[in-house]
Amino acid sequence: MDGPRVRRALISVSNKLGLVDFARGLVSAGVEIYSTGGTRRHLESDQIAAREIADYTGFPEMLGGRLKTLHPKVFGGILCRFDCEEDVTAIEEFGICGFELVVVNLYPFEATVAREDVTPTDAIEQIDIGGPSLVRAAAKNHAFVTVATNPEQYSSILDQISAQSRTTLELRQRLAAEAFVRTAQYDQAISEYLGKQFRDDEFLPTIHLALRRKNVLRYGENPHQRAALYASDSDGGANLVSARQRHGKELSFNNLLDLDSALVIVRSLPDCATVVVKHNNPCGAASAETLSESAARAIEGDPVSAFGSVLGFNHPVDTRTAEVLTEPNRFIEAIVAPDFEDGAVQILTTRPKWKNNVRLVQVGGLDERFDGRQYRNIAGGFLVQDADHCEDPPDTWKVVTQRHPTDKQMEDLRFAWSVVRHVKSNAILLARERAVCGVGAGQMSRIDSASIAIHKAGSSAAGSVMGSDAFFPFADSIDLAAKAGVTAIIQPGGSRRDDEVIAACDEHDMTMVFTGRRHFRH
Repeated sequence: MDGPRVRRALISVSNKLGLVDFARGLVSAGVEIYSTGGTRRHLESDQIAAREIADYTGFPEMLGGRLKTLHPKVFGGILCRFDCEEDVTAIEEFGICGFELVVVNLYPFEATVAREDVTPTDAIEQIDIGGPSLVRAAAKNHAFVTVATNPEQYSSILDQISAQSRTTLELRQRLAAEAFVRTAQYDQAISEYLGKQFRDDEFLPTIHLALRRKNVLRYGENPHQRAALYASDSDGGANLVSARQRHGKELSFNNLLDLDSALVIVRSLPDCATVVVKHNNPCGAASAETLSESAARAIEGDPVSAFGSVLGFNHPVDTRTAEVLTEPNRFIEAIVAPDFEDGAVQILTTRPKWKNNVRLVQVGGLDERFDGRQYRNIAGGFLVQDADHCEDPPDTWKVVTQRHPTDKQMEDLRFAWSVVRHVKSNAILLARERAVCGVGAGQMSRIDSASIAIHKAGSSAAGSVMGSDAFFPFADSIDLAAKAGVTAIIQPGGSRRDDEVIAACDEHDMTMVFTGRRHFRH
């Protein structure tokens, strides 16, 4: 059902992006514009005529701008059902104009409370009252009224009005749904802010998740599962959702999971670092003086597992690194990095077996890190926790064995501890010269994880250090590590059998460091 001819538009916006061109197009289509003070002045500064709402209602803006549009002559014109004789008679009797188009975006509450220097008074003054009311009224009456809440919607509205002086029901329905999403997001932001200000609860009694669909994916973890990518409004710093894809076909559900893990891991590593991720676990990682060296050593940590993996870098990918990645018998699904040199893109996208395969994802600088909450769904609800980004400064660690680590061992222990926290528990990791050489992930017993890590490392286990995401419940893993030639171990400590574990290290003339904090990753 097409709506009535759009004769009048009510425009009251905080974000004036694209407004002048939109309003000029409406005027050209014969639409009369009514507006509030700030918006009207903005339009008139560009010679676009707009009638002041206060002149129309006969009631001035007051209370410092808090009261502008809340008037029956405004809301009657928005809520009128033009196919209802009683409604039409009522607005005619009281001299109310019909508004077929309402253009409103809300006070910038979210941006205001995101400022470090914001005060509660500042925030409260950015709680919009009239705006959400106008939006809800127009969206409710979408059978007759078109509502715009975002500048991105202007072009589709203007195209239809310019062509046929009205909008289609399909467009009005879509815009109404988007309008209620926007008011829900707005109320959520306000409730969360006030909840943090006025309640003592560390976790709010109610959480509303507002997510915007960005892409419908080809499928989920498996081809029979449907899937989509949604974006949140929280600022996550460098992230995959807002990243720029430089090359390659669409990212899959599994690509996104692995790339996210790679990004989280590599941003925590020192110097020029590379991480190789397979099935959400790091199977290789290295830090070095150059990115190309770290890439080569990260892949060499487990070249078999690296085939078909995703890679993460903490520095822009250069041509030397691209040459390393495209050596024979190497296949990489996707790469995430702050940036890619043009020469590197040329190499990665033109070499045989690469040009149609590798996905290049550019996320920008990695300085910022999201330290907010993590949400994981279980049947019937969600688990919510703080993200595990806390630092474990080495000056809080404790050497618990008779032998103390050398400087070189301590450097490797720090590296191992930076990576093992990102391995699925039970997690054991071997590292040597700031490169991963063996990983045991997700096993039901810690000694099984240790056995796998040592097996993966092979001869590289001799002289390596071992990292464990949680304490050793028995000394058996220590005996196994000593037999393989591991020289130093880092772990949280805290087992009832710590004394036995420490004694085993002393017996094998190994060094052990307790960090005091575990890092399970389930």
